[in-house]
Amino acid sequence: MRFAHTNIVSLDWKKLADFYIKTFGCQLVPPVRKQSGPWLEKGTGLRNASLTGAHLLLPGHGEHGPTLEIYQYTGVQTQKALPPNHQGLRHLAFEVDDVAATLTILKANGGKACGEITTRTVNGVGDITFVYASDPEDNLIELQSWR
Repeated sequence: MRFAHTNIVSLDWKKLADFYIKTFGCQLVPPVRKQSGPWLEKGTGLRNASLTGAHLLLPGHGEHGPTLEIYQYTGVQTQKALPPNHQGLRHLAFEVDDVAATLTILKANGGKACGEITTRTVNGVGDITFVYASDPEDNLIELQSWR
């Protein structure tokens, strides 16, 4: 068994994929997916399910590592941004060399900081520097660096 992917449903999959490529060095895994039909309806439980999008190879795991799947459904249901303490999947975490530099790149690519860069010693583990941020569609991201 192995972990395969995490999905983000997007309002504009191309723009969001571009953000993750430019900010974190993710790589597009061809082909672009254009999926619809009875099989998708059956598997998702959605009537008239139709989507377009792509998988992005996440950095640091090689060519067969897990991916970030960014899909845009026809008829996306929007929601307000949720804070970190709401139930459910809440953030993606990227371990980076320099939290401040990565946060600058993230903001230049349309993301935003949600908190302040903080450092804390975790006894028996090391020092973590981290901050919560969000992508251009308000999906939460944790930037972290361990020393």
